[in-house]
Amino acid sequence: MSERGGVRHFLLALQFFTRIPVTGRLAAWVGYSPAMLRASAAHFPGVGWVVGALVALVWLGAVRALPAQPAALWVAAVFSTAFGLWLTGAFHEDGLADTADGLGGSVDRERALAIMKDSRIGTYGAATLVLALLAKLALLVLLAQAGGALRVAVALLAAHVTSRLLPLFVIRTLDHVGESDGSKSKPLADRIANGAVVVGVLWWLPVVPLALSLLPDGAWAVALLGAALGGGLVWRLLQRRLQGFTGDGLGATQQVAEIGFYLGLVLGLGAAA
Repeated sequence: MSERGGVRHFLLALQFFTRIPVTGRLAAWVGYSPAMLRASAAHFPGVGWVVGALVALVWLGAVRALPAQPAALWVAAVFSTAFGLWLTGAFHEDGLADTADGLGGSVDRERALAIMKDSRIGTYGAATLVLALLAKLALLVLLAQAGGALRVAVALLAAHVTSRLLPLFVIRTLDHVGESDGSKSKPLADRIANGAVVVGVLWWLPVVPLALSLLPDGAWAVALLGAALGGGLVWRLLQRRLQGFTGDGLGATQQVAEIGFYLGLVLGLGAAA
């Protein structure tokens, strides 16, 4: 893949997974095709760099602007999380809710897939989404109390990049299931190549020295373990219940891996204290 092609695929991923405008002449230069969107999957962690950096800046700005009161951490966590939801159009959260509805609403594979295609949110999806958002807020506040505002900013950046790497392994190892027509993940119906996973890992690697400069080695390792376990849990559910992945399942993988990262980091910082 040429350097120019890599930039186009990254910008396409940025356009597809965020509200950041790629319009006009730039959009014409980037272009679009299902094959290009499939290739853009390698740059999911790159999108995580952009989203994570912007969310971290909102977090730091809110902490600096608000009075130094305990409740300020909760307000900053809400502001940064809300900004992240707006920036991504709640794309991954929607996938988490649909996956919870499908897997929680029926033990039958075909019925579960049909439920996941329904745009309406059900009881399982609503409950899971509320609990996931509350978990993120509470864990961010705990991180701030345990490690300070700057460490939370680094955690936000690292979590967004890391959690967007995990779906690549889902795409690489599972088959796409359900009807491809109209599916969010239609361009990913064919498995990505090993090279795409390598590109994703290369996007992720610069997070390591950045995180280690501000986080204890042990805490960083536990955070990665938490993300891997979270992503692995969703992978196992998709493999066992659906015998493959859907676009919603990829969103669920990202969300659970992100929460697992924060949880692991909280536990790791507690152990290091």
